[in-house]
Amino acid sequence: MGNFGKTLDGKLEDLKRSYEEFAALPVDQEMTGDGEVNIKGKQKTIAKAVEASAPGTFSKHKISNLRLEPTDREGWYLKRTDLPDSLPIKVSTRNVWTTGDLVSSIVLRSGNTHNYVRLVEHIIALKAGLDVDNLMISLDSGDPPLFEHGSLDLVDALISAGRKEQDRPLRYFTVKEPVSIVNRHGRFMIFEPPEKGKYSLEIDCARNFTNAIGAQRIRFTLNEKTFRYGAAARTNTTTKQMFFCLTIGKIFADTRHIGYNRHNVLIAAKRRYLNEPHLIHNGKSLEAAWHRANLDLLAAIALIEEGRFIGKITDYRGSHFMDVEMMKLLYSNEMLVEVTG
Repeated sequence: MGNFGKTLDGKLEDLKRSYEEFAALPVDQEMTGDGEVNIKGKQKTIAKAVEASAPGTFSKHKISNLRLEPTDREGWYLKRTDLPDSLPIKVSTRNVWTTGDLVSSIVLRSGNTHNYVRLVEHIIALKAGLDVDNLMISLDSGDPPLFEHGSLDLVDALISAGRKEQDRPLRYFTVKEPVSIVNRHGRFMIFEPPEKGKYSLEIDCARNFTNAIGAQRIRFTLNEKTFRYGAAARTNTTTKQMFFCLTIGKIFADTRHIGYNRHNVLIAAKRRYLNEPHLIHNGKSLEAAWHRANLDLLAAIALIEEGRFIGKITDYRGSHFMDVEMMKLLYSNEMLVEVTG
């Protein structure tokens, strides 16, 4: 049985029942080991600005541009260049506006209702996955690019930008005791502090769908290698969702011009994929699990504005809504503590 710790939301009986289901799943791919961090190090920004472009997520006929720039500010910021009178949006739990309705995603907003950026998770996950503590991201709209290889283009852009060390100490945080949340459908998340003297982030993540994706479980230690590997995973969707977007979805502003296609999302039917799945390991695609772990779950970790996170996270069938709820509950229950070594 897992170490559930303090259940911040949901019923313990639901968590116990669902954890048994999770624990029975075999680990399809394990990449644990290397990932120890230097908690006495210095913060970093990038050494030079880099750019990346692709068709917009919600406006497929318009190219959306990102410029990743060094900054002396602490934290990550999203700056709308088309709204010159608006302040940059700090990547923080306090600036989460919504997790979407028709399209599930994290939307960040600061100040007036026009100063927002949708579907930020595939961008801000890099804050948790790479060694860049301070960054300014300029966008020409609130609609980010939708790349054909997950967020790999952005990862490679940030790697190519080099690093500039800044005269500020790194700050690492963890939970002061194990905590968990679960919903009535059995989706759960468990956060645990690291073992004594171990400074890394371990992730155990599983998906379990009644379609071609099926059950998938991966376990890994976060480092540049594992993050870059998983960053190539695309968003997954069902044939029903794709049909909705291409038909009835034309009525709604959120999906009228959505840029999903057979190249930039993984489409799962009941018994097979309708396009070619990626991240094959031992003959099985683990793309859905890697996308969840690297580009969704780590986006939630990126919402910790004060620094980086270490410990252990167990995630079973989690969602953007649960991610944001967990982060809010960690703050409201004062569960985050700084690791001083």
